[in-house]
Amino acid sequence: MPPGRARFARLLATARQLVSFGTIGLFCFAVDLGVYNLLRATVLGDAPIGAKVGSAVVSTTVAWVLNRFITFRAERTRGRRDTLREGLLFALTNLIGLGIAAACLYVSHYLLGFTSTLADNVAGNGVGLVLGTAFRFAAYKALVFRSHDARRTKEIVE
Repeated sequence: MPPGRARFARLLATARQLVSFGTIGLFCFAVDLGVYNLLRATVLGDAPIGAKVGSAVVSTTVAWVLNRFITFRAERTRGRRDTLREGLLFALTNLIGLGIAAACLYVSHYLLGFTSTLADNVAGNGVGLVLGTAFRFAAYKALVFRSHDARRTKEIVE
């Protein structure tokens, strides 16, 4: 395959992954937002960071399953040991992403004094989500969904 054509094919594949990742992200955003606000309205009313952690755990679990079987299905691992590694890397990546969102929420809520539910949502589920999402996509592509079989197949094709 000519270099220009191979480059275009990789670009197209990445664009498809971005669309799939974005769609799953929107769905998981709704899950995260719903769980966060449910926790804030019930058991964690005075604990925005705890509510954010709880909502992130639920939405992250949904995101791993959907990204594993839809967005990165060709790159996902197959063996038990590799799948465990993938799951641990996914969890670590999302902990870092959660840290990014929680840091935005912390700065807004505790340092800047914006303590309303709206302000918490803008900081944690707006700014933090955008920054965390950019980090996650790059990390998923570079580190998490890196099947040895998929890499071998890609090398043979190129």
